[in-house]
Amino acid sequence: MNRIARLPVLAAVLVAMMVSLTGCDRLKARDQLNKGVEAFKAGHYEEAITHFQNAERLDPKLPTAKAFLATALAQNVVPGLTTPDNLKTAQQAIDTFQEVLTADPTDVNSLKGVASLYFNIKKLDEAKDWQKKVLAIDPKDPEAAYTVGVIDWTQAHENLLKMTGNNDDGAGNVKLLTKNNCADIQKQNAPLVEEGLKYLNLAIENRPSYDDAMSYLNLTYRRKADVDCGNAAAVKADVDAAVDWNHKAMGTRKENEAKKNAGPGGITMDANGNMK
Repeated sequence: MNRIARLPVLAAVLVAMMVSLTGCDRLKARDQLNKGVEAFKAGHYEEAITHFQNAERLDPKLPTAKAFLATALAQNVVPGLTTPDNLKTAQQAIDTFQEVLTADPTDVNSLKGVASLYFNIKKLDEAKDWQKKVLAIDPKDPEAAYTVGVIDWTQAHENLLKMTGNNDDGAGNVKLLTKNNCADIQKQNAPLVEEGLKYLNLAIENRPSYDDAMSYLNLTYRRKADVDCGNAAAVKADVDAAVDWNHKAMGTRKENEAKKNAGPGGITMDANGNMK
């Protein structure tokens, strides 16, 4: 009877020990997480990755460890490089972000992380799709809309250069786009131009001072001029719109810089260093 009576006591002791060990692991996980953050801030990404992996191993339920790990992995991806090692690192980061999204499909930072990685390894269609997922959750996100527009312009520009032998006069390429290739550029670029204009305007709607989006509207209207080949009036209207957006971009950029340089109370300095 004494032996039987001691069994619940022993079980209680074991449970207490497990709780103690779990609590200890959680403290260690937090410590590893903090060390990982410090290493990340210092630019020591490999060290940060190790700490974040340790944190996740010690406490798999620690919500931020996996997200931090994915972010650190992404820092090791070289933009524009499509070597096997770089692609492998990118895929590892993408997979880790997607694990975060499995637990929380609305995690915008992870959605943007995946989109950015695809952009960096030149998988532009995938990058665009993931930015649209961001907008499905937050329609007011100006960066996501801007990035979709940038990708559309990039793809349209690449299509043009392939067709014209790396030549682009930025004004409709009237001499390069003949009747034969006009139909081809319209088929390839018309949908990209239409979507690009839509999303760049959305970016400015959500952030009226978005000078970068204005600059890409300038560029995208020049791709629209290509699409309107054969219609001189439409080409001229497109180029005029491009010039107009270029002026708006430069003016807005100056205003934004002035605001950045403004002191307390909106005080700014003129060219001679006098307050105004």
